[in-house]
Amino acid sequence: MTFSLKNAALLMLPIILGGCISTEYAKREAGFETVANTAGAATAKHAVWIQNKLQAQAVSDEVKGLIGKRPLDAETAVQIALLNNKGLQAAYADLGDSAADAWQSTMLINPKVSIATSGLGAPELEAFKTIEGMIATNILALATHKKNVEIAGTRFRQARLGAAVATLKLAADTRRAWINAVAAAENVGQLQRAQLAADASSELASKLGETGAMTKGSQAREHVFAAELAGQTAQARLAARLSKEELTRLMGLWGPSTDYQIPNRLPALPTTLIKRDTIEAEALQKRVDLQMAKWELDATAKSYGLTEATRYVTDLEILTGFETERTIEDGKKKVETSGQVELGFAIPIFDTGKARSRKAELAYMRAANQLAEKAVNVRSVARSAYEAYRSNYEIAKHYRNNVVPLRTKIEEESLLTYNGMISNTFELLTDTRDKINSILLSVNAKRDFWLADANLMPAIYGGGSGEAAGPGETASTPNAGSAGH
Repeated sequence: MTFSLKNAALLMLPIILGGCISTEYAKREAGFETVANTAGAATAKHAVWIQNKLQAQAVSDEVKGLIGKRPLDAETAVQIALLNNKGLQAAYADLGDSAADAWQSTMLINPKVSIATSGLGAPELEAFKTIEGMIATNILALATHKKNVEIAGTRFRQARLGAAVATLKLAADTRRAWINAVAAAENVGQLQRAQLAADASSELASKLGETGAMTKGSQAREHVFAAELAGQTAQARLAARLSKEELTRLMGLWGPSTDYQIPNRLPALPTTLIKRDTIEAEALQKRVDLQMAKWELDATAKSYGLTEATRYVTDLEILTGFETERTIEDGKKKVETSGQVELGFAIPIFDTGKARSRKAELAYMRAANQLAEKAVNVRSVARSAYEAYRSNYEIAKHYRNNVVPLRTKIEEESLLTYNGMISNTFELLTDTRDKINSILLSVNAKRDFWLADANLMPAIYGGGSGEAAGPGETASTPNAGSAGH
């Protein structure tokens, strides 16, 4: 068999094409543009992949400027975390590894070139000596090159979405940590006010006991309430310090940078709620972890040579309509009509008869069913997040508009009767403590609403459970109800 330049060109063609394909993966920030765009759409913040000293210095200067903002609001805290968290930079390095692997997959094994001479051995026959050359390459690598490149490309896109999920998760965790830290600080302030009333009651009980106007049992009740409240206040201070420390950790701060200030109370409730009637459709379209599962299914299909879809678990369809909801608010009937869009989710089931083995069939069906389960869970989480958002708003508004004003009114009337010498000091102090207890419940309800608000983003884009806890289940602050007498 003779070796020609034409044959050599044919062998070298995949190598040349591989060089063209690898251009995307060769970039230093390969895939990061998608990560940054996803984070920007979900959080309205920018992320940076630090890869040199100049970038590191620029980010450090920006973080120092943001920390100087006093008090530190939730949006600033999220931005600091996206810039300064080292674990996030490690996730971006994983993305770089995946790009390098995909780049490497486009390269074929270097061919081996050998040159040899042969002759008849006698000096007088030197003119009959021949030169033989051979270029040898891995035929199997050539045959599977295209498929390997496709699989590596799918893995790279999956890693790109994984980095986006890590970014979204950090943003959601930071926002929730800020809410818990500020709510804990607000609870401390309210408990300190309750402590003042309890101390005054305990001191008065001691003086009345000295005059014989109050029994020892009654004195003990006042003293134990003040003592218990002191313990609860100490627990609240500890919870506030730990909550702030969690926020500090997520922002990647240490040393003097930890001396930042946060507000001592949560923002007021918004006047109106965000309409999210199509939250299920949004989640199915935008959830990054759902897209990752799709790429996993695609990679599995490519690995086992499954190329033709023959049927679907579900059909892709968009259903539109209207939903009317009737509620009663403040004794008045309220009717709301909103448009509904429901997006189905299609999952291809390939002709498993073409699978090369039973293992290939099971691997694909496992990935398909995991994707189907994730789609169901995504829709459920989206519905739960929106329901928690709306319900916690109504609960917080109820405490703000009804419970606290009524307790304030009771305290004002108690003060009038006390000034008129109709009621005694202990009745006034009891009403004051009850009002503070209602304010604590109101603070916790407001915290639950803002946590539910923070859970909307991960429910739609991913990066967190997005599941909302019930009222009072989201923070480690002491139970406000125990502040009652």
